[in-house]
Amino acid sequence: MKKNNGIREIIEIDEDKCNGCAKCIPNCPEGAMKIIDGKARLISDLFCDGLGACVGHCPTGAITVVKRKAEPYDEKKTMVNIVKKGKNTIIAHLKHLKDHGVTEYYNQAIDYLKENKLPIPNFDDNSNKMANGKKGDDNMAKKESTECGCPGAKTMTFEKEDKKSEKATGIRPSELRQWPVQLHLANPQAPYFIKKDVVLAADCTAFAYGDFHKDFLKDKSVVIACPKLDDGQEVYIEKLTSMIKDSKINTLTVLTMEVPCCFGLVEIARQAKEKSGKKIPIKSVVLGLQGSIVSEDWV
Repeated sequence: MKKNNGIREIIEIDEDKCNGCAKCIPNCPEGAMKIIDGKARLISDLFCDGLGACVGHCPTGAITVVKRKAEPYDEKKTMVNIVKKGKNTIIAHLKHLKDHGVTEYYNQAIDYLKENKLPIPNFDDNSNKMANGKKGDDNMAKKESTECGCPGAKTMTFEKEDKKSEKATGIRPSELRQWPVQLHLANPQAPYFIKKDVVLAADCTAFAYGDFHKDFLKDKSVVIACPKLDDGQEVYIEKLTSMIKDSKINTLTVLTMEVPCCFGLVEIARQAKEKSGKKIPIKSVVLGLQGSIVSEDWV
């Protein structure tokens, strides 16, 4: 998200020009847009990066990128606009927040509806229900799809390969058992996180450590992040908090490089643990630039 003295870029949709063709939707990787009631709508400012990937795919010129002063994100102010667009947009916004694991904002949206004595909609997706800010049906956590417009963000669990294939081919199979792996895209309540051991790996670690799959990834779930280059570290804290609190992960291993810009990843994990109110083991593993293990500590 581009920022400059409180000004940021964000898309704007002219609903009079929009014909509801939906060509913009697959080109919004953050899943910030949906076709609702026959029109493209920005359902969450939070996930719009303002880069305008959707603009060139609009045949009617309904989408533009504008600059405006950006106040600190306020979910309740956002809900004022969401409510004006009707029930379907409210449901889409609530699902969008929940699917991205932004529990705090989701609860604030529910509080806004309660404070203004507005009905809290139930939403049903493959018989999985949620209402009133509660978890609802326990099967919600087993949902195998996302509402993000990007196909690369679809939640998937992979079957393990037969070990006989390794002996026959001499090729070591991947230990990756899930998709996606980028923390921005991962659903913290995906089934592969529930009561699992999780690795939070800095982006560079898998390239530096030759046996990453065998030594760190085997029988674990994984998310990757870069505390220096990635934006939205507050979202990272919210997602890890949800993994710890809602998905009840067993352990968290934070894998970083021995460079200063990596240190922030351990602090993000610490803050998430504190915010969750849960006591889970967090292990910090620091790798050298040539792949050696420099240190292993419980934090």
